[in-house]
Amino acid sequence: MDPKDIKKEYTNGEVTIVWESGKCIHSAMCVKNNPDVFHPKEKPWILPEKSTSEKIMDTINKCPSGALSFYLNKKD
Repeated sequence: MDPKDIKKEYTNGEVTIVWESGKCIHSAMCVKNNPDVFHPKEKPWILPEKSTSEKIMDTINKCPSGALSFYLNKKD
């Protein structure tokens, strides 16, 4: 696996965050807009349970590179 093309998913049960390392330009907009969720020096670095789904989606929509995306999980 190429470390430049890692794709990971993180969920809070309601929304799933998708991160694609190869697209990331390290603008840190995610950290600046939602520091409760995004911790680049930790593993895992995305903790979606630390914020509301609405704030997570708003933060992801501000990602300039498209490295972050999301999808809503289906309810049973």
